[in-house]
Amino acid sequence: MQVPDIALVRGGNGDVTLYIDEVQAMQGWERALMWRSADLLCERGGEFLEVGLGLGYSALRIAERADTYRHTVVEKYPKVIELFREEHPAPPPTLTIIQADFFDYVDKLEPGSFDGIFFDPELPKELFEDRDLLDEFMPKLVRALRSGGTFVPMFSLDGAVPDAATCTATPAVMLDRYLRFFDRVLVERHRYRAYPDTAYTPARQGDAFILCFTKE
Repeated sequence: MQVPDIALVRGGNGDVTLYIDEVQAMQGWERALMWRSADLLCERGGEFLEVGLGLGYSALRIAERADTYRHTVVEKYPKVIELFREEHPAPPPTLTIIQADFFDYVDKLEPGSFDGIFFDPELPKELFEDRDLLDEFMPKLVRALRSGGTFVPMFSLDGAVPDAATCTATPAVMLDRYLRFFDRVLVERHRYRAYPDTAYTPARQGDAFILCFTKE
């Protein structure tokens, strides 16, 4: 497997960007949306799984909650984990980071083992759009959820998604991808303001939507 070039770049005005093979994988302006996504995921407390570490905003938010007693993050790239640990040398004891490919790890999930799953891996756009692949791995994630468990994917953005985007999608696309696997969905609208150089948003500012799916 070819190892991607991964870098954490800080701008002079405090901006922070995680690059994977020169593609903007995540930026610091997403923090408030990641925090709210984590809060929705964890409303009833318990044990949680997160796919994709990124800058670690949601991982820390989940792990630091008083009612979280286990949070497992699966991250494919060792360099992303290394960068996170450099920034956070003393993470909460509830947080465990596992270096693994999600598509291998998903087969190891025990049924009914989590109260919530946060799903935000950095994947090629064509994988997100592969309906057969979704139909293969999503039932495994749903089985890993307990009754009443929640599933939160990356937030969606309103507007025409630029070609530079990989994970970004509209609310309609996100509903089409995931709703058929769940019984209920909660949708919240929030305003966002991206950086001037952000390449994966429809505009510098606009509406973002957080979707929280529930297994009844």
